[in-house]
Amino acid sequence: MKEEREKTGTLYVVATPIGNLEDITLRAIRILKEVSLIAAEDTRRTKKLLNVYGIQTPLISLYDQTERSKSPLIISRMEEGQDVAYVSDAGTPGISDPGYILINQAIAAGVRVVPVPGVSAVIAALSIAGLPMDRFVFSGFPPARSSRRRPFLEALKGETRTLVFYESPRRLFDLLRDMGDILGNRKIVIARELTKMFEEVQRGTVQDVLESLEGKEIKGEVTLIVAGKGKAGPVSSVEDIAPQFLALRKEAGVSIKDMVQRITGDTGLPRKKVYQEVLKLLGELPGKAEGENP
Repeated sequence: MKEEREKTGTLYVVATPIGNLEDITLRAIRILKEVSLIAAEDTRRTKKLLNVYGIQTPLISLYDQTERSKSPLIISRMEEGQDVAYVSDAGTPGISDPGYILINQAIAAGVRVVPVPGVSAVIAALSIAGLPMDRFVFSGFPPARSSRRRPFLEALKGETRTLVFYESPRRLFDLLRDMGDILGNRKIVIARELTKMFEEVQRGTVQDVLESLEGKEIKGEVTLIVAGKGKAGPVSSVEDIAPQFLALRKEAGVSIKDMVQRITGDTGLPRKKVYQEVLKLLGELPGKAEGENP
């Protein structure tokens, strides 16, 4: 059944997959087939998605640098009665992506704007974070320079809601260091390459995650979830270590270092305490296990 039409056309704001192309909704596929025009942040990337689903709707580019100048043209098409869909590179348009100017101008022109909901990296990461989700703040990309980033973090220091950020992999280490200095050693979750082949989710305190990432090359955009002030999430105790330890012992090739890292991430307990308890469970003396240091 087709969407109800007005005298003017409709602007559909369509969410698209952030990685796995199967995450697109049936409604999104139908809308993209039915509209007269698709405006896309990157036509080359969108074309790959359209080809997978046999969608032959004409494309026009609309990205940050052209959104203000080209939005009136797209709105004029809708004023003539044509329906238009807008898609960003991935995820939901407008969430740290273009779309705001087009949507704002369409509303001002009296054009009906309809959401076609779907994937958002923010919601996807929050859903698996294990941190409070009843209230959260999305702060987008922090400033790139430390001189601006540190005041930005200072302003969030007293925030009790869960904090959500996007970050470039090349700036992640600097952000975490500033975060540790200003927000303290809070519990965090790093979600990288969500829904893609090399999806990775890392949990732990700021310092634990920094230690575990040291020397590694980080690739792919990162979604970072940070516990709000005084909201570290469910409290774990030392008694929670033993069940996880026993489960990990059954997995082949899991080193003591891997055990400590994974248990620390899952429980939020101090790394040193987890390490000592793992050694105790192994019946080994501290400092003698494969050269591992607390």
